[in-house]
Amino acid sequence: MINKVTLVGRLGADPEIRTLESGAMVARFGLATSDSYKDRAGEWQEQTEWHDVILWRNLAERAQEYLKKGSLVYIEGKLTHRKWQDKDGNPRKTTEVVANYFRMLSSRSDEGGNSNYIPREEPAPTMSAPPPRNASPATPNTAAANSFEDDGGFPADPGEDLPF
Repeated sequence: MINKVTLVGRLGADPEIRTLESGAMVARFGLATSDSYKDRAGEWQEQTEWHDVILWRNLAERAQEYLKKGSLVYIEGKLTHRKWQDKDGNPRKTTEVVANYFRMLSSRSDEGGNSNYIPREEPAPTMSAPPPRNASPATPNTAAANSFEDDGGFPADPGEDLPF
């Protein structure tokens, strides 16, 4: 099974950066993407979608250093869904993109710097021959399947508490 998200868009605000008690850094920002289409009258319309993006550890540190409101970025990651209860006990849910790679697409001269490459937090998978037919399928990541129970802030790594 595949859970892969690829987005190109602009940040709606500077990344919100938090550091957990464990020292792990997490960044969150809204990313706007848009799509154009012709309506029934033949007029071009633009529809903007907003995506909540989460970056962990080294990627969060790089986001803090390089990203700002208006930055044009390419994001790769996975789609996650979380459910929790708010302070009033109402059930809430959210969908987020947990990024494992980003690359700046806008010119750093437009943004006050000089580099646009942000390496993957982990090595990129390489393309290879398909697995042998008798290979067993991959087992699902049960830790990723667990829902987070918090007040709607950043998702925590298993075993970590949120500082808010």
